[in-house]
Amino acid sequence: MALRELSALEARVLAVLVEKESTVPDSYPMSLNSLTLGVNQKTARDPVMSASESEVAAVLDELKSMSLVQSVSGSRVVRFEHNMKRVLGVPGQAEALLAVLILRGPQTAAELRLNTERLHRFADVSSVEGFLDELAAREPPMARKLARAPGARESRWAHLLSGEPPAWAGAAAGSDIATGAGGGRGGSSSAARDEEIAALRAELDALKATVARIQAALGMDEPNPA
Repeated sequence: MALRELSALEARVLAVLVEKESTVPDSYPMSLNSLTLGVNQKTARDPVMSASESEVAAVLDELKSMSLVQSVSGSRVVRFEHNMKRVLGVPGQAEALLAVLILRGPQTAAELRLNTERLHRFADVSSVEGFLDELAAREPPMARKLARAPGARESRWAHLLSGEPPAWAGAAAGSDIATGAGGGRGGSSSAARDEEIAALRAELDALKATVARIQAALGMDEPNPA
């Protein structure tokens, strides 16, 4: 289904509903108050927003007009749920990727694999890239691989539900260093090193989570620390 471009707040509200459906299912569908708190959350958000309940309510009306959100009756408090997967015609894996890209901004495939863990567990980075490639190949495209930032090890991806990302989005991580804000030529190599460390940490965390799940499935106790 072809939709108009979403505003940043419309996209954020939609993505918060997708996120909270998986992370706090007992509170889903969401009330206006809890949804506003999720929109203005300071962790796992880029950029951080400060929207009022009236602004979120107006956005919900717009999303309802596009069938992306619907209200749920039968409660003293009106609650809201999303229809993102059905309306956009994407699988759950792609829905999770789009939601995290909206919530956290441009990310590498490795970062997305880690950050979508609570929404969908991808087997490996290549499976993440496969769904990203499918989103990029749609007409109109819903995601795009950005130009690699100076000194960066991997390219980042951005969603296109709010239109084309800013021209600087792909280079933001390395722009200050590349233009001399780092104080010298060593800045570029420092950016590359930081990027590599971040990617390795993401892979290590994912491996730890996999080992923990295997141990739990086998009924194995975690080894006692030395």
